[in-house]
Amino acid sequence: MTIFYCIIALLTGCGVFMVGMKLLSSGLEQSAGEGMKRLFKKVGPNPAVNIGVGALFTAICESSAATTVMTIGFVNAGAMTLLQATYVIMGANVGTTVTGVIVSLSAFDVAKYASLLAFVGVIMTFFKIDRVKKIGQVLMGFGLVFVGMSLMKSAFNSDEVKQAFYDVFSSISFPLLMVVIGALFTALIQSSTTTTGLLIIMVSGGAIELKSAFFIVLGANIGTCMTAFIASAGTSTNAKRTALIHLLFNFIGGLVFFCLLLFLGDWLAGILASIFVGQEGMQLAWFHVIFNVTTTLALLPFGKGLAFIATKLIRDKKKEKEHVVKYIDDRLLGTPPLAVAQVKKEIIYMAQLARENLQRAFDDLENQNDNHADEILKTEEIIDFTNNELTTYLIKLSPLVSGKDERRVGSYFHVVNDIERIGDHAENFLDINREMKQKEVKFGDKAKAEVLEMYGVIRDMFDVALGIFENDDAKRLSEINDFEDKSDDLKKALTDAHIERMSAGECAPEVGAYFYSAVAGLERVADHLVNVAYSIDNPTGAQEVVK
Repeated sequence: MTIFYCIIALLTGCGVFMVGMKLLSSGLEQSAGEGMKRLFKKVGPNPAVNIGVGALFTAICESSAATTVMTIGFVNAGAMTLLQATYVIMGANVGTTVTGVIVSLSAFDVAKYASLLAFVGVIMTFFKIDRVKKIGQVLMGFGLVFVGMSLMKSAFNSDEVKQAFYDVFSSISFPLLMVVIGALFTALIQSSTTTTGLLIIMVSGGAIELKSAFFIVLGANIGTCMTAFIASAGTSTNAKRTALIHLLFNFIGGLVFFCLLLFLGDWLAGILASIFVGQEGMQLAWFHVIFNVTTTLALLPFGKGLAFIATKLIRDKKKEKEHVVKYIDDRLLGTPPLAVAQVKKEIIYMAQLARENLQRAFDDLENQNDNHADEILKTEEIIDFTNNELTTYLIKLSPLVSGKDERRVGSYFHVVNDIERIGDHAENFLDINREMKQKEVKFGDKAKAEVLEMYGVIRDMFDVALGIFENDDAKRLSEINDFEDKSDDLKKALTDAHIERMSAGECAPEVGAYFYSAVAGLERVADHLVNVAYSIDNPTGAQEVVK
């Protein structure tokens, strides 16, 4: 019965540990949301910077698998290149070692006091202040990690249990089998952190030799790649290559260290034992650091080579989807602050498509033809597709955000709708051109100049509104007010002038209807642009400033 109860304690400890890691990761992500957005904006052509981003992000979210899954999402959305992702993954493998070092602190007295943070964290989550609640979640997760470690540690207090585990692992004299065990166990629970934490406890309790634990750690680093492969299912070719690069990196590093440990394992164990005297858990944690840092430094010059191998092993698809989103991806929902940032990029992309369609429509109006008709219709399809995808994505994202991001997501629903309506107006202007061409009627020189004058105002207004939305620049909202006043005044003035021309017989009545439709459509576009600009100040986009 002693062994049975110890196994119960071990499994319970693993469960509490994993819950604690999840809460800790989620709390840190929410607390550092804005910082994480800024962090990923630094991803660029510099490999060292990209490695640093991967390492810092993983240290924050406490999971290299989570970083890799998120990176796959960025690659799938087209927001990150395959080579950039390669270096971010390298950094993730360095960042994940922080968790092992933290877990090894369970051998010290500080672990007893750290467990109390779980209680403090629970109390803090009762507060209504969002910032306090997030910090409480972090403390609760941190405390539960050490509670889980204590439970797992208690499983090896019995000499009978300790000897049973020691005998089992001692009977496995084949190192490769140790690697396989580590890989399979980690692939099953999808957490190399839990595997490493459990090994640190077992090594500290004398349930497994340090050298044997080395080989299991190598296997754990390979097994954690299963999470990335699962995440890459149904993604683009480059996203699948990203998952493969993760496996290649860990497999090559594991293979090299496996060969080294066969000959130098005892020597390395002795070196670590002399540095961390009597702290076997700390010895294993630092082996994990040495393995990942050394592998990253060794493979750093071969980043392009890893990307090349992945490209050769996974060929391009013969036919990709007709329409795809550029920046959003479901894999980013695990990190809501970054998902919100990507939604904003997708909205800006959608707005640029609508602006281009307006330009095409008025180029045709100016030249009295429909030369851009096919291009306008194809772009409108993309706008409608993006609108549907963004709306669906925002519905998924809404329950995951809080605070400022919750307000942003609420406003984005309205912004997406306004931009979609602007796209519809561009198509309406195409219909005006086509009908006029079919009926062989044309605007007079004055009418054409007036419509194009008003379009020029709307075009400038579009740039200002999009700049305000993109940069959260509330200082420029007064410019939008001026543009709206100008568009309203122009609509009235141009309509009155055209009525006078028709009364004087200078313009055919059938042309007047098209003129009014064009001017009224532009005025409605201005209204939608006001909503887009004011969305940074009011979720519904409705103007709150009294003119």
